Amino acid sequence: MDLWLSDYHNEGVKLSIKVESQLYQERSEYQQIDIFESSEFGRLLTLDGQLITTDKDEFFYSEMMVHVAMATNVEIKKVLVLGGCDGGVLKELEKYDMVTQIDVVELDERVIEVSKQYLAYSKQSFADPRVRLFIQDGLRYVRVTKEIYDLIIVDSADPFGINESLFTKEFYGNCYNALSENGILISQQANGFYQEDLDALAHIRRTVASVFPINEVYMTSVPSYAAGYLLFGFSSKQIDPLVNLNIEKWSDKQIMTHFYNPMIHQGAFYLPTYIKEFLENETKH
Repeated sequence: MDLWLSDYHNEGVKLSIKVESQLYQERSEYQQIDIFESSEFGRLLTLDGQLITTDKDEFFYSEMMVHVAMATNVEIKKVLVLGGCDGGVLKELEKYDMVTQIDVVELDERVIEVSKQYLAYSKQSFADPRVRLFIQDGLRYVRVTKEIYDLIIVDSADPFGINESLFTKEFYGNCYNALSENGILISQQANGFYQEDLDALAHIRRTVASVFPINEVYMTSVPSYAAGYLLFGFSSKQIDPLVNLNIEKWSDKQIMTHFYNPMIHQGAFYLPTYIKEFLENETKH
């Protein structure tokens, strides 16, 4: 009998992936953790039944979450990652020699341990000596930290459930205070296709805009995600992702990527008309 994993998108839509076997399952203090093996997407990590990452398209997400910021401010040294349980974002950050410190704040330590055991890139990512791991709530961490970062990456799932605290005005205000003058905040901002995601996007955009003077949205393809693509937010005090993009200096670093390049970087900020108009209408409210 065929086994299929169905990832919930909304009341009328699910994405199903044929799986060969279930490699692991656990109910942690916070959520259900599962690892599956599939022939098409490789290993899959799900949390509370939501697909988080796959072997096959992990780099679509991780590269666009990291390299857009790193090519805009080529002097980034201290990085804070909120979430990042699978280690994909760490893998990309660790390609940069000038990065001296990567602080990871994750609420559920068990997700990290399971990822290190079952995802090929994860164990090595967390073993890098530049990584410091803090097991605690991300909102509390940015509220009390005295550190000043050049880049903050909010590598979280959708703004529901245990992640809701990472999408509030207090949270974004604390991130602003924890950033250097040329610092950048990168955050996930839903997919912009289904209505509930558009509603979430509108809320996030209004909240971020009340804190950061520069706010841009960019887009990437992620085949296993809802609608097949995802929107990220680029927020800063004074750095612009297109004006300050430094193609020459980034290219000189000879960073190996499979998805990201400077042309993709520029094109990602040119959004489909319906999303562009939606965001423009929201700013008028």
